[in-house]
Amino acid sequence: MTTKISALRGRPRSFDRDAAVDVAMRLFHARGYEAVSVAEIGKALGIKPPSFYSAFGSKAGLFARVVERYAETGERFAVDALAGGSSVADGIERLLLGIARIYLQCDSAAGCLVIDATRNSTDPEARAITARQGAAGRAIIRDAIAQEFPDRAEALADDVVIAMKGMSAAARDGASLETLARFAAMVARAFRQELETPAG
Repeated sequence: MTTKISALRGRPRSFDRDAAVDVAMRLFHARGYEAVSVAEIGKALGIKPPSFYSAFGSKAGLFARVVERYAETGERFAVDALAGGSSVADGIERLLLGIARIYLQCDSAAGCLVIDATRNSTDPEARAITARQGAAGRAIIRDAIAQEFPDRAEALADDVVIAMKGMSAAARDGASLETLARFAAMVARAFRQELETPAG
């Protein structure tokens, strides 16, 4: 979808909203929601604030689109990782080892945008956006675990999400793939052991 906007000089030029979301994703991922201003986003996109607000409504409105697009890829990966293999423990191991790579392969910044972009934000709307997306990701993990361990799925999903948050923070702090992969394997072993321990 494109919207025509008028530049200060010359002819109107085409503004590609999809491309704009990609640019904004890199900014939010690298620096977090709070540190990126509307003026900075507008400058990166080559548009003025009125055109920005006309296209996205607000900074939070653009951020919601960014989070939605970012999460599409992550959710597809999580579903595929958890679906393959012979057991949920295999799926969790595949998920964590894959995340170790993904958290270091981003173009703009290491770690997870959904986990980290609003970590220090005081904007309730932005925090609600990442909270909703985080809950959706957690639900994918919980539902996969529930296929084998319905009574323990909630607690075990929390354990996996806590590990993911730690891995994201470590990636942003400069942890290597070897370090993240080693931690992921350790968590996967602990997860298997936990499944072998009777609930109670």
